[in-house]
Amino acid sequence: MTTPIEAVPPPACRGTVDGLGTPHPLGDRLPGIYAEDDFALRFVEGLDVVLAPLFNVLDCLEAYFMPSLAPDDFIDWLTTWVGAELDGTEPVPLRRHAVATAVSLHRVRGTYQGLSDAVRLAFGVRPEIAESGGATWSARPLGAFPGDPEPYLRVTLHVPDPAAVDAHRLQAIVSAARPAHLPFTAEVASAPAPLEGTDHV
Repeated sequence: MTTPIEAVPPPACRGTVDGLGTPHPLGDRLPGIYAEDDFALRFVEGLDVVLAPLFNVLDCLEAYFMPSLAPDDFIDWLTTWVGAELDGTEPVPLRRHAVATAVSLHRVRGTYQGLSDAVRLAFGVRPEIAESGGATWSARPLGAFPGDPEPYLRVTLHVPDPAAVDAHRLQAIVSAARPAHLPFTAEVASAPAPLEGTDHV
């Protein structure tokens, strides 16, 4: 008994575009002897169809590196180039936003704000973060040290349906965005129900 082999989808690539003309027809550049050869002209017209998308990409190359204008499939490449914490299943507008804000997010990587923003970007919810650090000041020396002596980091994501959230992905994002020296725990919990009679803005 043979096991059927699953077909592997071909990689995404730029293909021909119906009705897209080339700005540099090859027929215009043939030697004079072929200028009146109908077969030669029709033959190179087929090559023009293949080359037209390449000229189109080169003419619009600047737009390919602008998150707001880049084609959808190119956005997926850009997310890997800028190190965005995405898995490719997010809506295209969110992926564009991730690319556009990647530099500012890398600037605060390893901080409270950076960790909170990374989780919010991936799940659309700002997490609850508890950690052992602290800061204070004193006018006198030998003051008490702030924070807890045992280092820890605890990230809790409150969502309406915890089963719909990939806990392993949350672990991976927290591990990448946390301060490198802190041991951590990351968990998904149910969002508290709103109190009756409470108005929400």
